[in-house]
Parts: sequence; C-alpha cells; structure tokens
Amino acid sequence: MERGFLDRFFKLQENNTTVKTEIIAGLTTFMTMAYIIIVNPMILKDAGMPFEAVMAATVISAAAATLIMGLYANYPFGLAPGMGLNAFFAYTVVLGMGLSWQAALAAVFISGIIFIIITVTGIRTAIVNAIPLSLKRAVSAGIGLFIALIGLQNAGVVVSSEATIITLAENLLEPNTLLALIGLLIIGILMARKVKGSILIGIILTTLIGIPMGIVKIEEGFTPFDLKLSLETFGAFTEGFPELFDFGMLNIILAFTFVDLFDTIGTLVGTSARAGMLDEDGKLPRVGKALMADSVGTTFGSMLGTSTVTTYVESTAGIMEGGRTGLTAVVVAVLFLASLIISPLVLLVPEAATAPALIIVGVLMMGAITDIDFEDFTEAFPAFMTIVMMPFAYSIAEGIAAGLIIYPVMKLISGRSDEVHPLVYVLALLFILRYAFM
Repeated sequence: MERGFLDRFFKLQENNTTVKTEIIAGLTTFMTMAYIIIVNPMILKDAGMPFEAVMAATVISAAAATLIMGLYANYPFGLAPGMGLNAFFAYTVVLGMGLSWQAALAAVFISGIIFIIITVTGIRTAIVNAIPLSLKRAVSAGIGLFIALIGLQNAGVVVSSEATIITLAENLLEPNTLLALIGLLIIGILMARKVKGSILIGIILTTLIGIPMGIVKIEEGFTPFDLKLSLETFGAFTEGFPELFDFGMLNIILAFTFVDLFDTIGTLVGTSARAGMLDEDGKLPRVGKALMADSVGTTFGSMLGTSTVTTYVESTAGIMEGGRTGLTAVVVAVLFLASLIISPLVLLVPEAATAPALIIVGVLMMGAITDIDFEDFTEAFPAFMTIVMMPFAYSIAEGIAAGLIIYPVMKLISGRSDEVHPLVYVLALLFILRYAFM
C-alpha cells in the first residue's frame, strides 16, 4: 500500500506511530502547555510590559519554535517561553536589578545568538552526548518527580509550609483540589484500562465536570472566538542595548544562557530516554536540530517581545500518549496559532484539569529509574542526586549540575577516571565556578 505524504515526511511507520496517534499526542501536549498563554503575560506584565502584546508574542514564538522542532528536527517536543526564566526576567532583572524590560529583552536576544553559535559549532551537541547514560536515565526519573510536584502544587494537594517546606493541604475538599483529585482518578482509571488518549480524555472530562462545580465559569455572552493580536512589543529589544551595555551585561546574559542551556538539555534527554528515542550509545539522533529550534525560538521570541523560549517538560504528556515524530509538534504549533482566535475556549481549561495529567506523566517518567545500576555506587550516587535535586531545587538545571559535579568525583576517587568523558570534567568545573562566583 502506498504511504501518504505525512507518513513519508515524518517517518511514521519507522517510528511505529500513526497520524491519529500523533494528533492525539499533539492535542495532549498543547492542553498541558496552554497555561503559558495566560501565565507568561501575567508575569511579564509585572515588569511593565503590555499584557496583550506579550500574549501575542508568547503564542507566535511558541508556534514558530515548535514548528521548527517538528518540521526540521522531526521530534514531538513543544516549546514556549519558559517558566522560571520569565520570573527571572521580570522579578530579578527588571524589578530587582532595575533594568528596563527592553534591556532585559536585549539580554535574551544576545543569549539566543549565543545559543545559535554554540549549536552550529556543535558545542551543545557535544554536551548532550557527553552526559553519562546513567545520568540521562536519572534526568528522566528526576523530571518525573519534578513534574509530579508541579502537578500536586497546581492541584492544591501540597502547599508551602514554614515548618516543613511543603506539606499536605489542610482541606482536600476545596473545590479546585477536589476537581483535580476527580481528574486524577479519571485519568488513572483510563490508563489502567489502556484507553487510547487517556490523558487528553481525562483533561476534557475534568473540565466539563468543573462547569457544574462552578470552577469553569462560562459567562453570559461567551464566545469561543476572540482574536488577540498586538505587536506593540515587536522590535522593542533594540531600544535596550545602550542601557544593557552601560549596566554591565555579562552576568545577566550568562544567567539566561546557563539556565536555559541545561533546562533544555535536561528536558530533551529525559523525555527522549523515557520514549526510547536514544540510540544504543545513549545519544539522541538529530539533537543538533532539536537544539537549533530552541535557539531560534529564543532569538525570535525576544524580537517579538517575550522572555527565553525553551523546550517544555510538559511535552512528556504527549509522548506518553504515543507521540514520536515532528507531526506531534506541528499539531501543537497549529493549536498555539489557533489559540490567538479561540483563546476564550482554551482559557476555559482550569489548572485543576491539567494538574492530574502532570501527576500521571510523573508516574510514567519514573520508569527510567529501573535501568540505573544502583549496585555500582559511582553510578547510583550521582544518579540519585540528579533525581532528588530536580524537585527539591525546583530546577532541571540544578539536578543536572548535581549529577555532573558528583559523577566525575566518584569515578576519580574510585580509580575509574577513564570512564568519564573529558567534557564532563569541564562541565563539572564550570558548575563549581558558577556556584562560587555567580
């Protein structure tokens, strides 16, 4: 039987997937990422940026970067302005250091250019390939714990505590928390029954249940269509260069570059390991192309008027639904563009509906831990620290840092330094210097 265009272009048969599976995966990834459409403008608004312009920049940059990921790299990852990086942009650089948001955008633009240069020269690919296989598996498990923690927080199941840092919420029957628990039960049952599209179906059903509960409010005169397109911030980064150079830009640019570099690497490696995309040597084929999508996304996003664009850990939700190729990413990109028109409909989906999906994805990501050799302490200790530091430090990058510092030390003192890639020693030293001086 003759293969269709999509099958041939995205190599669906070779990746043991179908158009239907990829579409469901794309829908699922988008649903778990869609919160950024409203959350990113809310955060950057605190830095003085216009809300609707940032919303448009968020959507367009996410769609463009994700489309590059799908068509150029043929991977099922979604990209958008990164959480944490947007907070660093607004609260540390602008409000804390006193820079204008235009100067902060200029810093993001420069970091994007740096990303492109080190991607083209192969430096980023070399870093990904140098990470030991045990740490790659640990990154996958660590992301599982991290994303589950985010889901539990969004669900209101765990809350902050001065006495114990985090603790169980006092009232699990609070409407949003109760809805999230209902959603968790729905997705759990669907997963146990091996229903195709369990996570997406669960998100939709949970959203519908939220209507009679009063959590999902449909106002009188509601319309699912309302075009949001403002380009007020486009090109504003050029106004910030003089201020950035006067201020002393190195520390800010390095901070943007360093965090995004290892957040992206961690997400790519972790999700790829769990999806079985790594080759026999533990390397990710076409990783340079995947990293280029991230690099161009950051540069283009800063030109539009938003903070650093990065690969989203929520992509794991779609991957767990069977997404294996760039067609999943293309679906995500199309849905992001469509959200400019159907934003009222997208924004109906509450956190209580997407939080259970993140918790379930956390369960699935933890499977990678079984492939780590815990009988070898030189492998077990770095892997363990990688895993636990991601949720405890609330950062994928910090988890990777812990693993990459401890791994060569363990091998050196065990007389097994020949098992360590030379670049790992360099990375360990850079992380140590970063903690010492930044």
